[in-house]
Amino acid sequence: MRFSGAKKWLIVFVIAHVSLCVTCASSIYTKTFDGMEAEFQNIRIISVLGLSMFVLGLSLGPMVISPLSEFYGRRPIYIVSWTLYLICLGPQAFAKNVETILVFRFLSASTGGVFLAVAGGTVRDIFPTAVLQAPMALLSIFTMSGPSLGPVIGGAINFTMDWRWTYYFLIIWSFLLWVQIVLFIPETFGPVLLKRAARRRRAETGDARWFAPIERSNKSIPHTLRLSLLRPFQLLFFEPMCLNLCLYAAILLGIIYLFFGAFPLIFHTVYYFNSWQSGLSFLGIMLGTLVGFLIEPMRNCISQWLYSSRDNVSGGARGEDTPEFRLVPAILGSVLVPAGLFMFAWTTLPSVHWIFPMIGSVLFGAGNILLFTGIFTFLVDAYPSCAASALAANSFVRNIFAAAFPLFGTQMYEAIGFQWASSLLAFLTVVMMPFPYIFFRHGSAIRKRSRFAAD
Repeated sequence: MRFSGAKKWLIVFVIAHVSLCVTCASSIYTKTFDGMEAEFQNIRIISVLGLSMFVLGLSLGPMVISPLSEFYGRRPIYIVSWTLYLICLGPQAFAKNVETILVFRFLSASTGGVFLAVAGGTVRDIFPTAVLQAPMALLSIFTMSGPSLGPVIGGAINFTMDWRWTYYFLIIWSFLLWVQIVLFIPETFGPVLLKRAARRRRAETGDARWFAPIERSNKSIPHTLRLSLLRPFQLLFFEPMCLNLCLYAAILLGIIYLFFGAFPLIFHTVYYFNSWQSGLSFLGIMLGTLVGFLIEPMRNCISQWLYSSRDNVSGGARGEDTPEFRLVPAILGSVLVPAGLFMFAWTTLPSVHWIFPMIGSVLFGAGNILLFTGIFTFLVDAYPSCAASALAANSFVRNIFAAAFPLFGTQMYEAIGFQWASSLLAFLTVVMMPFPYIFFRHGSAIRKRSRFAAD
């Protein structure tokens, strides 16, 4: 907490940059399909499986590895996990068959994805709650921009060079980040710092009475791992708010990853975009993410209207101190997402300029980030005693959907047509659209009956 402002922001920038690299790696891979298939003679669904394996690794790996930061601290977990991530990129770059790529895609995501789970903890370590919003926003925008940035970079690389240069680029980028982690990321986890201080005092004084609370804790690594694996599923099974909001976030991320196959198909077929140009088509979602972050501060104005009547929120709760207030951006996002998807669906026609579906993707991207921001912050506020488990549950369900959707996306678009396929996705978001408002209005009453939520 006593670090200088410059040092704090340097730490945030480095861990945010690493998160950007990981999420970018998930989607940059999609631009290697043509070159990889020409060399290995595999079919497209096998290539897409590599995308799903990576996202599956992002889901499962952090649930096992990230709890270890409670015992060993943030820095050792960062260094070890990123070193393993860097090592796992090598076999992908020099692979002699597609099976090697699939296996090491999963392993690299399982290790590198730890940053997505632990980075928020580092930000909370060094910033007081009152000023937490700005650094968390920077971390979020880097993380959310990665999937959209990947096809842009990958399209440029694979348009001019061999597909293996995608991995060479990732290795160079990841190594530079490894150097930054080693040089600029100190240990920030308070209990571990106290344990080190207590050890120094014992060594200096010879007095065994010096100890840190973590040294007297009854928690063990197996117990912590068991709890970290069990509690997210308890929240999903017993908490309707957590389940429905996690499903909503999962559908949104699933659609984003489905688009990695659908966008190149649509823009190549309808507008004759080449590989590089179809990569640029993802800039719409990326721009929408930035627009969403600019809209989010308008939450205060929107909330004044929503809170104009005490009856708008169950129990007469009003004011920014209630968890339900965090859902205000999600209510706006729930409108923008289907609007953007329907616009994208019915403007992807040869007679309509490509800028119009791009505008639809901007609306979709803006709605996405507003929903993600609202859902994440609500889960943290509504389940303060198990916030990490609530976010782990959200991450698990999101990434399972994100792994599954690409496996049928292209086939769906080819079977029922571009317009109706996108419309089907839009209808899914329409079905989920009421939930942010329902929990905004009735969340207080639901929390009173919950075994995990704060009342």
